[in-house]
Amino acid sequence: MPAKPQGHDTRYMKMQKNNCFVCGQDNKDGMRLKFVLDEPRQTFVCHFRLSKRYTGPPGHCHGGIIASILDDAMGKVNKLHQVIALTREMTVEYLKPVPLQTPLRVEGREIEVRGPKHVNAAEILNEKNEVLARSRGIFIEIDSEKMFAMHVKR
Repeated sequence: MPAKPQGHDTRYMKMQKNNCFVCGQDNKDGMRLKFVLDEPRQTFVCHFRLSKRYTGPPGHCHGGIIASILDDAMGKVNKLHQVIALTREMTVEYLKPVPLQTPLRVEGREIEVRGPKHVNAAEILNEKNEVLARSRGIFIEIDSEKMFAMHVKR
């Protein structure tokens, strides 16, 4: 197990393959985004560019793809507590169109944790640090060994 968990892994659980559409390095048709922990800020960050494949409005990203990226960024934040937590609900604010083929950044951070309930937020920003889209989500911790038993390496 790597020192820093990747994808959907935690320190305590290693998935056999990561086929997540957003961050799965084993998903040949996915986005394969790589998130890193900015330790001083306790924020997960990913720098990326979106290809024409993700077109919604001409020259810009489809809203569903934007929501997927934000959801994944918020989900990564649960690693701070070494848990797997699934999205219960999320809201997305589309503030400005997200352009294709330009450098972008997504950041996910924790708002609060109360028992199994984790509240996280994320933003997609351009090179000028303008927030293009943001989200807030509620994630509920699960017993990953029970739910994903057939996918976990022991």
